[in-house]
Amino acid sequence: MIGTLGSVVLDSRDPKALAAFYAEVLGGTITAEDDGSWVDLENEGRQNLSFQLAPDLIPPAWPDPARPQQFHLDIAVERAQMDAAEKRVLDLGAKLLEGDGDGARNWRVYADPEGHPFCLCAC
Repeated sequence: MIGTLGSVVLDSRDPKALAAFYAEVLGGTITAEDDGSWVDLENEGRQNLSFQLAPDLIPPAWPDPARPQQFHLDIAVERAQMDAAEKRVLDLGAKLLEGDGDGARNWRVYADPEGHPFCLCAC
């Protein structure tokens, strides 16, 4: 082993706002550099997310291969809570990309407010 994964970093036009979105979805504590160009979402005992300023970000256009997702986050949600979780992420500014909305699937695909795909996955 060479090292351990320190953080997953997402490019963002507004790192503080995107960190606030994921703090509502995942919990955690937001810390930011004074200029806002780097923001961390720290989750004790879980993987950290970081957000770096990318003013010219062109978001993925999932599932368009011309602008691929490159990666996505899978967020585990209790199966009985899928509909409530969907409503909450949509209220926070996410956009539904794929899913039936009736709880029949084990996963649903969304874009966060910056366009990064993520999934809610029933566990």
